[in-house]
Order: sequence, then structure tokens, then C-alpha cells
Amino acid sequence: MTYQRPTERAGALRLHLNENTGGCSPAVVDAVRLITAEDIACYPDYAALSRDCASYLGVREAQLILTNGLDEGLMATTVTAFAGRDRDDREGLIPVPAFEMYSVFVRAAGGRVLAIPPTSDFSFPTSRVLDAVTDRTRLIFLTNPNNPTGQLIPREAIREIARGVRPEVSIVLDEAYYDFCGETFLPELDAHPNVIIGRTFAKAHGLAGLRAGCLIGNPERLEPIRSAVPPFSLSVFAVAGWRAALRDREYLSWYRDQVTESRELLYAACERLDLPFWRSAGNFVLVNVSRAGEPAEIVEAFAARGILVRDRSRDEGCRGCIRITAGIVRHTEQAIEALEGLCAAP
Repeated sequence: MTYQRPTERAGALRLHLNENTGGCSPAVVDAVRLITAEDIACYPDYAALSRDCASYLGVREAQLILTNGLDEGLMATTVTAFAGRDRDDREGLIPVPAFEMYSVFVRAAGGRVLAIPPTSDFSFPTSRVLDAVTDRTRLIFLTNPNNPTGQLIPREAIREIARGVRPEVSIVLDEAYYDFCGETFLPELDAHPNVIIGRTFAKAHGLAGLRAGCLIGNPERLEPIRSAVPPFSLSVFAVAGWRAALRDREYLSWYRDQVTESRELLYAACERLDLPFWRSAGNFVLVNVSRAGEPAEIVEAFAARGILVRDRSRDEGCRGCIRITAGIVRHTEQAIEALEGLCAAP
């Protein structure tokens, strides 16, 4: 299994990868422009960024690993969780639907994926996860909020899983969409040292192209992962842009407000058009478009109008669904206009 990159169309409005549709803060661009030829010729120093990021997150530097996008951190965590284990003892549990790369990483590291099916309403299947844990389980991937459904995991469910597995089992809690909901397990990490939180600065901060992510957890739990992350995996551009993004709280607040308004506009449009949808804690909305046509055809029709959305109909429990990124309001209005036209078409 490999990650299937969606087809790109030059100049199209990108509402298919949950990126920041307004771009990064202007301060990020200014910081990158200040990089010199000498800076590019040298390996980057991460000390200042590490301090800034730890302060921003409210954690100690020992609890933090900077990574080239969150993907690098997830891969390093998977590799170290399986290190030294027989092939039959490399099992990763993944409640689905989920980010495709979880299963890609587990299989790439020689492990077995055990997918936990969703409930009919996408409420979190706590008992199913705990019942599926075996002596072979080394890793559990959780996403809060979930992608593509946008549903939150109750905090008590995370606690229950953390308490209910063997201490050596790592629970990776992907909080990629934290900025759009404010729900985090960070304050409880000291009480649950087997939980590792993943964060990305690709979404709300608009740094997807710079690849900025991190892992947060118990220092001892992170130590083998830290050793697996290359020492210079972040570029000088990522370091400079990331630091600038952390300082621009005003831009972050503005973009969050845009996403909140965009989600409400999408909900209202779906209600008008009689399209089932799920209220989301992320910067996207999952919509069942079966009434209007096959998802693949709807995605293609959007693309013909210059708008890219994501077909999620092959995900478990998501038959008939597409996912639409909720970004800045004027982009959302374009998507709604296209959706209304498609639903009205004979």
C-alpha cells in the first residue's frame, strides 16, 4: 500500500488536502527572504526554534522533537516501536477511517495493520480498540479530531486506552487539527507517559510547503525516537519560516476565524441541499453527495469548475462521501456555488 497523491491541476482552487487556503503569514515570507547564500551553504541550527516551539506549546524542550513535517515523526515512532521485535510481534492498531499514512508506515516497518471498524455514527469505538489489543500490539494510532470525519475523541476514551494497555505500547495521538478545535491531551501527558502527541504547523499556520511538525511526550519515551530522526532533516527555510509563524498570533487568529465561518457556511449549504454531513472540529467537512451523484463524478465535476475536493468514498464507513477543506470564506463560497450547481443539474 502506498499513499495515493490526488491528481493536481495547475491553477485550481485546492480544497482537497486540508491546506491553509490563504497562504502563510506574510512574516514567514519576509523571514525566508532574509536567508543568505551562506545560510543555505550551512547545516541549520535548531536551538532557537526548539526553544521557541517549546515555549509556544507550553512544554519543556526535553518533551519535544522537531520533525520534517509530522509524517517524519510518525514514521520514526513506528520504526522504533517495532525495533528488535520479531515480525509476528509488530502490530499497529488503527481505528478507521484514518490518515492513510499510518498503515503505510506500519507496513513499511514490517508490521501488521489491525484496522478497527467505525461505529455507524462515527462515535469513537473505545471498547473495540481495547478488545483488539493483543500481546503483539506495539502501537495504536489515534487522531483527534479524526480525518476525514472531523469527530473528536472524548478525553476519557484516551485515558481509558492509555490505562488499559501495557506500558510499553505507544499511543500516538495525532492532533494535526488542534488549532481548529482547541482540544488537546497535552495537560495529561505527565500522567500518561505512553501517549505521544503529534502536531503539525501545515494547517492553521500555512507551512505545508516548509514541512514543519513535532512530537511531544515523555522524554524517556521520546529518546529512541529522537535517535531515529536525522540530525539535519529541517531546512534553513523551514527553521526561519517556522519561527516567524510562531510569533504571528494575529494571523493565526484571523485564519481560525475564517475556518470557523467557512464550516458554518458549508453546514448551511448542505442543509439547504439536503446533503448529509458531519459537523467537524477540523478545517474540513465530510459530505455525503450520493443524492447528487457518484463521488468520483462529483469530484471530477468540481475539478472541471477549477476546484479540487477529495473523494473519501473508499474509506471505511464513508461510502458516498467527499471531503471539502474549509479555508478562507471567499474560497468556501466558490465551493458552495459549485456544489449548488451540481445538485441542481439534471
